[in-house]
Amino acid sequence: MAVVGDDRTSTRVELRGVSRSFGGLRAVSDLNFSIEAGEFFSILGPSGCGKTTTLRLIAGLERPDRGAIVIGDDVVAGGQCWVSPERRAVGIVFQDYALFPHLTVAQNVGFGLKGWPRQAMRLRVAELLALVGLERLDARYPHELSGGQCQRVALARSLAPAPRVMLLDEPFSNLDADLREELRTETRRILKERGTTTILVTHEQEEAFALSDRVGVLDRGCLQQVGTPPEVYHRPATRFVADFVGKADFVPGVVAGQGVAAAIGTFPLTGPGWEAGQPVEVMIRPDDVDFTVDPDGPASISGVRFLGASVLYELTLPGGLKIHSLKSSTRTLAPGTRVRMNIDAAHVIVFPRERACNE
Repeated sequence: MAVVGDDRTSTRVELRGVSRSFGGLRAVSDLNFSIEAGEFFSILGPSGCGKTTTLRLIAGLERPDRGAIVIGDDVVAGGQCWVSPERRAVGIVFQDYALFPHLTVAQNVGFGLKGWPRQAMRLRVAELLALVGLERLDARYPHELSGGQCQRVALARSLAPAPRVMLLDEPFSNLDADLREELRTETRRILKERGTTTILVTHEQEEAFALSDRVGVLDRGCLQQVGTPPEVYHRPATRFVADFVGKADFVPGVVAGQGVAAAIGTFPLTGPGWEAGQPVEVMIRPDDVDFTVDPDGPASISGVRFLGASVLYELTLPGGLKIHSLKSSTRTLAPGTRVRMNIDAAHVIVFPRERACNE
């Protein structure tokens, strides 16, 4: 059976106006974005935002109601065009591993190589098991493996037929913290070395930022922003992204002249389109808030959360406004300490009130 794009040289993925509904409920709405060849791209968002639906649409496990999906130079879905999942040259690693319990490790890895000459299949399986560090476990069955080993087998099995695109459906969420960090770092290394275009779906900001070249943030099926991890964190495009990606405080303010007047000071505005008197919200990250101890300071420490290397302080200002500050844990201050704040305006973002994309 022919497979689209057998040369494996063009691995760019593009979604053009893709929408999908289930029983009248819109799962994803008008998705437009592209993933470059060899890029590690994460789709980030809360549960129910459409991440897995998007992955299934790319894999061919779901069919879009509207729009087109392109892999390399091949339109695999759109209009009257439909390419079945097995012909898309796409590999998938699931959260629950989805290994065949009655097959050995080697047989699981070689499952997608049916039709290969026996010696070529044996060499390919051995190569993949060595790549994921399981060459001595080839004769074991899934129930004899740890969770991390099962996930490595699932990765090797998906890599065996040399897919043009690898799809990762929250594959590390069932692992403990130390193993999760080790395995996701190793997975990125393997996929980047092989030049495999990779799409990960996750609800964990730390995971998306640690692994990805770029991140796309979804909310209720709508794409909110695509950018590098620093861009998404420091320059969020929407109020949702600002709130979902990292901790942030939102302070009410009003546009006044060339800035925003708020209870904690005046901040610069960026970009056109602001109107005098317009009500806005000022986003402030805890890592952009510094303070010094001052018995006459206007704020006081009202909460202390020890995080190990850092401490998250809650600062309360006159009128009850609360702002958070992240500082090193080399010194911990007690609640009730009077302080004076200093806010780095370089990363302060101003948002107008906005409507949800599905309204």
